[in-house]
Amino acid sequence: MIALFAVTDAGRRAAGEVAGPLGAQLRGLDELPALWSRLDGAVFFLATGATVRLIAPLLADKHTDPGVVCVDEARRFAVALAGGHEGGANALAARAAAVLGAQPVITTASDATGTTGVDELARLLDATVDGDAAAAGTALLNGTAEVENPLGHPLPPLPPPTPSAGGAAHRIVVTDRVAPAAGDRVTRVVPRTLVVGIGSARGVSAEAVAATLDRLRTEHGLDPRAVRAYASVDLKADEAGILAAIAPAELRTYPAEVLAAVEVPNPSEVVRAEVGTPSVAEAAALHAAAELADGAPVELAVEKIKGDNVTVAAARVRPRGRLAIVGLGPGAADLRVPRAEAELRRASVVVGLDQYVDQIRHLLRPGTEVHASGLGDEEQRAADAVALAAKGRAVALIGSGDAGIYAMASPALQQAGADIEVVGVPGVTAALAAASLLGAPLGHDHVLISLSDLHTPWPVIEQRVAAAAAADLVTCFYNPRSRDRHWQLGAALDAFRAHRPPSTPVGAVRQAGRPGQRVWTAPLAEFDPAEVDMFTTVVVGSSATRMVAGRMVTPRGYRWTAPG
Repeated sequence: MIALFAVTDAGRRAAGEVAGPLGAQLRGLDELPALWSRLDGAVFFLATGATVRLIAPLLADKHTDPGVVCVDEARRFAVALAGGHEGGANALAARAAAVLGAQPVITTASDATGTTGVDELARLLDATVDGDAAAAGTALLNGTAEVENPLGHPLPPLPPPTPSAGGAAHRIVVTDRVAPAAGDRVTRVVPRTLVVGIGSARGVSAEAVAATLDRLRTEHGLDPRAVRAYASVDLKADEAGILAAIAPAELRTYPAEVLAAVEVPNPSEVVRAEVGTPSVAEAAALHAAAELADGAPVELAVEKIKGDNVTVAAARVRPRGRLAIVGLGPGAADLRVPRAEAELRRASVVVGLDQYVDQIRHLLRPGTEVHASGLGDEEQRAADAVALAAKGRAVALIGSGDAGIYAMASPALQQAGADIEVVGVPGVTAALAAASLLGAPLGHDHVLISLSDLHTPWPVIEQRVAAAAAADLVTCFYNPRSRDRHWQLGAALDAFRAHRPPSTPVGAVRQAGRPGQRVWTAPLAEFDPAEVDMFTTVVVGSSATRMVAGRMVTPRGYRWTAPG
């Protein structure tokens, strides 16, 4: 729940504007103490001093307090006052500022400098921080941190140590193992990589289960905070000793025939005779881990341990490299989706066409590795991005528009295997950017066709153009004309002239959303292909498309009614 608090008419008006976009409610100040523990965030339309006095008695811990944002009466600033990272105040301030046209004020050090903080690192990896997070964050900022990542998690960009920074290095270790004896200059980030399987006799005690589980830590060095789930055979779904030992965690259970199909190193015919599967602990751990892994590799980290009428085993979900395929939209920053920017900050490597990299270079964090190349290197860029992700890196492969439409997603995913986690980020494609400027030409069935014969033979393109023309589909042409391919658009328009009235509107948009944008329309009989280049998107209307007040409009399947 996000609550809004205001005491003046101006504050209440501002609160009313952000309530819908934030999914928030305006509440009274007298409700604040009772609401505090249930709040996800709070926005105060008050002076910062007044807000501090109101929340000071309620603040308890940055891990549990809600994010608090303060907006001034003039709506100039949205200040993340408390709970910047953990409470989400930084993000909440940015969202409120975007609605009000204000400036977000973020003062947490990692955000101010653009670096990845330890708290954010833990959030991205679904991890627990063990040790002095503040000291580790300071070391990252000062260039005195050494990051160790033995399992190969795809880390976000982290600034490398600065040799001239001086002082002893602070070690940040990303691991699911318990800490050996070490000094106070070690901070561990513990991702939840482990799944523990449990088998037992009927009526096993909670103490026996707990003692055997603890041997994963004492004998095998696994950190209990790295456990993501516990699993067993469905016959143990109500086993009180197991449930009590793992509480408040839940027990995932599976039929015996499912577990019997899991290959394990230590099967037992005695167990098979008892419960119908030769393994419970190892099989349950491996099966549950595979279920949770979403395609990531799984290994048996600890084979079956026998306790007092109980067995346990641990499986590990191995981290995979991460490939985010990001569409940047048509070029304007405000037409780039927020998720694209989040993925650019998440990636430690960015791969893309040099001119697209230049568009977003200011968004990249310190320590980000950039692989930029020129036109014509699309296949190699895709191969490079996949290869880097296969090595365990967090990679963003960028392109304009939407990455899945005549762009980088297809060549990349033709090569990416299951050993890579793939994240797709949609972008505003050229057809949508052009259509929004032309009016509503895509209001009914439409088709996208690229006129470039670099990857598709012209006879195939010609067949598709003829089919679209005959089907009376609104058609959007990508890559319509270049210096060396100057006749194809004219040939395509001739195909449409055989099926469309001469008055059919044709629209064109050059450099949509970028400097030098141009928007124009002409009847099909008069449209001049010579005005078009590779930076232009061309939209040919259907027989129902009309010009209304200078805008292309295709009705949504209803009988066309001319404006009165």
